[in-house]
This record gives sequence, C-alpha cells and structure tokens, in this order.
Amino acid sequence: MFKRDLESALLKWSESSDRKPLVLRGARQVGKTTLVKNFSVSFDCFIHLNLELPDHRRLFESDYSFNELVDAIFFFSDNVRDHKRTLIFIDEIQNSPNAVPYLRYFYEKAPELYVIAAGSLLESLIDSRITFPVGRVEYLMVRPCSFREYVNAIKDDLSIEMLSGENVPLFAHEKLMKHFNRYSLIGGMPEVVASYSESNDVVAINRLYANLIAGYRDDIEKYARNMTMAHHLRHIVNVGMAFAGQRIKFERFGSSDYRSREMGEAFRILEKAMLLELTYPVISSSLPVIADLKKSPRLSWIDTGLVNFSAGVQREVFGAKDISDVWRGVVAEHIVGQELLALDNSVTARKAFWVREAKNSNAEVDFIIPFNGLLIPIEVKSSVGSRLKSLHLFMETAPHDIAVRVWSMPFSVDKLEINSHKTITLLNIPFYLVHKLPEILQ
Repeated sequence: MFKRDLESALLKWSESSDRKPLVLRGARQVGKTTLVKNFSVSFDCFIHLNLELPDHRRLFESDYSFNELVDAIFFFSDNVRDHKRTLIFIDEIQNSPNAVPYLRYFYEKAPELYVIAAGSLLESLIDSRITFPVGRVEYLMVRPCSFREYVNAIKDDLSIEMLSGENVPLFAHEKLMKHFNRYSLIGGMPEVVASYSESNDVVAINRLYANLIAGYRDDIEKYARNMTMAHHLRHIVNVGMAFAGQRIKFERFGSSDYRSREMGEAFRILEKAMLLELTYPVISSSLPVIADLKKSPRLSWIDTGLVNFSAGVQREVFGAKDISDVWRGVVAEHIVGQELLALDNSVTARKAFWVREAKNSNAEVDFIIPFNGLLIPIEVKSSVGSRLKSLHLFMETAPHDIAVRVWSMPFSVDKLEINSHKTITLLNIPFYLVHKLPEILQ
C-alpha cells in the first residue's frame, strides 16, 4: 500500500502531551484499518482487536474492571504488559456498545497506552443512550484518497515534486492535467487506487467498484430498522448516483412512489454512514455559513469513481480532454468537492454552495469556503470565455474582492470589473492545485 497524508496527523496525535484515545471516522473501505496498520510499525507492540469477531468482542462484554480488561487484552494477544510503546487498535467498535465507555478510562487511568478506535456506522448502530465520553476522546476523519495521494500511489516522483513546490512550471501542466483526469475517472477509494497503481488497467478495477457497491448494499440490513426502510435505502443506493451533483427532492425520488418523509429519513441514515452528503444552500455572501434547510439540497457521494461506474459515464470521462465538459460538468464539480473536503480532516467538515433565487434571476455558485473570516466563492468552469454570471452576483454583495475559478488551464490571475464601483481579483486555479487552495489564497 501507499502512504496516506493522514499518517502525519496520526504522528502529531501520538506526540501530543495531552493525547486522548483517537476515534477514526469514515465510511467502510476508505482505508481506516490499513492506515492504522501502516502507522503501527513505529510502535514496539501493536494489538489489533476486531470487534466483528466474537472472541475479541467478548473481552468488552465480560464484567471486567478496567485494569482487568487491560490485562485481559494483553493476555489474549500474547503480549506482556511492560514499558514498551504499545498501540491498541479497537476496530469496528460499533459492534460492542460496551466498549465505548472504556475509552475514557484509557485516557484517565492508562495514558501510557496509545489507543485508536474505528468504526463505520457509529451513529447508525450505537444505541442512542450510548455516547462517546465527552472530552475524553478526539476524532479524525478518514476520506477517500486525495489527488496528491493518488499521484503518490502511482509513484510519479517528478509530479509529486512539482505539486509540492511553490509554483508549478508551465511545462508540467499538461502531464499533471492528464493525471488529474485519470484520477477523476477512477476516484480515490484506496483499494481501487492501489490496484490501478499496480496494473494501470482501468477495466480491471470495475470489479472492485462492483464489490464496493455490493458491500454497501449488504450493509443496508444493518442501517435499516425494518424492511420498509431497507427498501428505501436500497433504492437510493441503486439509483442515487445518477443524481450526483444535482439538487434533489425527497418526494418520489428517482421515479419512485416513496414519500418525502420516508426518503428524507433514508437519505439521512446513509449520510450518517458517510456514503453521501446532502448539502443545503447558503444565501448570504458573508459569514457565518448558515444553510437554508427549506431549500432543496445538492446530493454528493463518497467518491467520484464510484459515481462514474454506477452512472455509466466512465467511457465519457475516459475520452474527455476537459472533464468540465463531461456529464454537464457533474464530474468536474463532484471531484472538486471531494478535493475540498480532503483539505479538512475534522468530522464536522462539510461542503457549501450559494444560491440566489429571485423571481427573474436565479444564480448558483458551485462552492463557498470560509477563509480568514471571509466567504470565498469557487466556480468550476472550463474556459476563458465562461461568463461567471453567478460569481459576479455573489461578489456584488461580498465584503471582499477575491474569487476563484477552477479550470483545466494553467494558473493565472485576472482583474474583473463587477460594476462601476467594484473590481475583483479572480484566481484561475487548475484542477490539480485545488489541494493548495489555502496556500494560494494566503
């Protein structure tokens, strides 16, 4: 496997003087277990407990005191509890709600032990009365691989060097765009990225997409509280990726007869499982970011590669010179949204977009991000001739003069006259530099 950027976050956590048990969040198959296993090589002792296994789960379901539990963990794993630097990994912790309260005692009574817990369905499966000990644990989100991680996986050292530098030279643009277009096709699911980096075969990885989606369908039984809910969830998984990047209505979603209330609940369950995100629009051009829950949300999924496979647009993406022209721009917007989320490894990070819905003048800006107390608008457009009408409308009321366009051309800066009173600076950023957006804005 390849190095993930989050390994540096794990290292920072391990070196903290006030370290707390770390809970890794994220959907199934985003690489949580592999991430921890790779990180564990720096420890003298590594104990991996998978609570999907009855023998491992039974440790936490016995009536042990905390000290007895720790002794049992070491005994069960054939390790001696001594002064060795020890990492304990409690995987799939949602399978044993009894394990959750013990985390606070690792912090209070055994701070010398390094403890990481992980689970994919924490909100969906843990009883509402079981909560993680407030102030006694910390969290880290694990998402699909970013573009930078993808380039690292395919071992193009020269491209990695270019992306790491302060400025990307013009001669590197075409090659980096080819890499980004391929990343837009296959997405960032770690197993898919690893397979492609070994085989360079875009056809062979379709089997992996099919297995991933089949696995998510199988998980539906765990999400659903009854068969009716299971039908709603299956419907969303079966047809929902064809609506990626679109604003949706719950009522009769996907040409179904399902009502708004039931479909809304099903969508929220899958959102808790982190398979998708419902992004509600913002109507203000300044902070704070307050979503308007009365308006229709935009639907995005965990990974663009899965969307391409499920929606049947892989061939179109593969042959495109400019991904902004593919599927009405959905692929380009979806992968940029994925890259923007990758900038923040907190569990509360969400995407946001702006709308103005007037009687004769509707407008929508693809993304807005907070930066240094300002809301920065981001449009994903293909060419110099793009009108950017919505961006202009946003900037008319914004208390600053910085806007961003993400496109397939090299980096540049334009001055645009919004009206007779305001001129803005438009940063034109190539797709492969979205991960450096905070640095560029600074």
